Amino acid sequence: MAEKEMEFEAALKKLEAIVEEMESGELSLEKALKSYEEGVKLADFCSKRLTEAEKRVEVLMKTMGGKFKTAPFKK
Repeated sequence: MAEKEMEFEAALKKLEAIVEEMESGELSLEKALKSYEEGVKLADFCSKRLTEAEKRVEVLMKTMGGKFKTAPFKK
């Protein structure tokens, strides 16, 4: 998986497909292990992308004086 080239949505869709496939219980042990490894990489990729996006999001807040200011997004 070329992380820089993959979009978040594509990675998430692929991860969801892997989870569904693994939950079916019909994979061989070897295929399940390969799928698990790929799933871990995809989950890590998605987590990193979400963290990056969160850092870029700013919240517009109204101050007591009626003016607006931006502040970093907090969970």
